[in-house]
Amino acid sequence: MTLLDLPWQTPEVGQLVMVRSRLWLVEEVIPPSAPGQSCRVRLACADDDAQGQSLEVWWEYELDRQIVQDALWSDLAARGFDPPARFAAYLNTLRWHCVTATDPDLFQSPFRAGIRIDAYQMEPLRKALRLPRVNLFIADDTGLGKTIEAGLIMRELLLRKKVRTVVVAAPPSVLEQWQAELEERFGLTFVLLDRAYVARMRRERGFGVNPWRTHSRFLVSHRLLIDSAYTDPLREWLGPFLPGSLLVLDEAHHAAPASGNRYGIESKFTRAVRELA
Repeated sequence: MTLLDLPWQTPEVGQLVMVRSRLWLVEEVIPPSAPGQSCRVRLACADDDAQGQSLEVWWEYELDRQIVQDALWSDLAARGFDPPARFAAYLNTLRWHCVTATDPDLFQSPFRAGIRIDAYQMEPLRKALRLPRVNLFIADDTGLGKTIEAGLIMRELLLRKKVRTVVVAAPPSVLEQWQAELEERFGLTFVLLDRAYVARMRRERGFGVNPWRTHSRFLVSHRLLIDSAYTDPLREWLGPFLPGSLLVLDEAHHAAPASGNRYGIESKFTRAVRELA
C-alpha cells in the first residue's frame, strides 16, 4: 500500500488513514457547520495493540494526516528491479522464516529479544517447540530468569502463528514488572486488565462489552481469577476451546492444594485455575 499526503482532501467512510502514527479506519465524516471550518472524522484503530479503539479528530488540524490507498497495478515495478544482492537478502529472509516456522530446532525469538540469553534459558523453548500442545512447568530457582524463559516461548509461538491470544496471571505486586519486561525485552504490549480498565471499556464501548474481547494480550491478577465478574466474561471469550490461546501462570505454586493435613485442600484459586486450564 502507498501513503498519499493529501492535506486538504477529506477522507471517505471505509478508507484507511494514518493519524498520530497509527492506522485508523474511517467510520464517519461529519461536515463542517460553516464554510472554512474543519470537518470532524470518527475513527476506529486498525493496529493490533489498540484494535477497535475509537478516536474523533478535526481532520485539517492533524499535522501528520495521510490517506492510505492500495498500490495500483500500474505502479508495479515502476522503479525497476532490485539489485541482485538486495533481492538475495530478501529471498533468504523468506526462506529463513518459512524454515523456522516448521523446524523445532531453529529459533526466532532469541534474535528478536533485547537481552543477553544464557544457554540454559533456551531449554524450555526447545521443549515447548517439540510438544504438540505446549504444557510446561518452569521451576528454576529465584533470579534465574523464568520471566525471560516464558517470554521467549510466548514470542516464538506468536511469530510462528501458533498463538494469537495470551493471558498472563500473576500476583498483583509483579504485574507492572511483567508488563514492563515483556514490552522492553520482547516488544510485546500487554494490557493490564483490572477494575479501571473494565470501567474505561464500558465508558468507551458500552456497558455490555466483554473486556476480554478488546485486546489479544492481557495481564491479570491472581485475585481476579476467583471473581466471577471477571472469570465469567473470560469463559465466554474462551468458549469451549479457543484455538491459539495461551495461559501463563506466574507463581504457580499458589494454585497447588494446601497439603498441611493428610489430604490436600483445594482453594478457590486452585479450582479457578483448573477450570481455565
